[in-house]
Amino acid sequence: MSFIKIYIHLVFSTLERKPFLNSKDLRIKVWKHIKENATEKGIFIDMVNGYSDHCHCLISLSSNQNIEKVVQLIKGESSFWINKNNLTEEKFNWQEQYFAVSVSESNIEKVRNYIKNQEKHHQQKTYTQEYEEFIEKINFKIN
Repeated sequence: MSFIKIYIHLVFSTLERKPFLNSKDLRIKVWKHIKENATEKGIFIDMVNGYSDHCHCLISLSSNQNIEKVVQLIKGESSFWINKNNLTEEKFNWQEQYFAVSVSESNIEKVRNYIKNQEKHHQQKTYTQEYEEFIEKINFKIN
């Protein structure tokens, strides 16, 4: 038997970073749905949260999963569900891009707390500021 534990911190935003998820109740409903739907599809989401214009997920990949397919399933199904249930005034879409980084076992709790405290965190920083800091910290090269 193989034992695999690969944690990924996934972040994706709404199309054009529009604040579609503009109420706490709506966000709770969407995050709950994302987690439940992922579980049905065999995707383990340890933590999901976000703010009005983006979503953070802490995911553990299994041996037969790749990040591209997991992201496609999460984003595609959740935007379909949001639109089917008319949860936003305009047609809802996630932005095509996303970023994902591996998380070491020693940092799991730190990442969980960061994701859990998105409401508080975004009273001090915008998503754009968070994004730019994240890109710099991880040393991603943007072409």
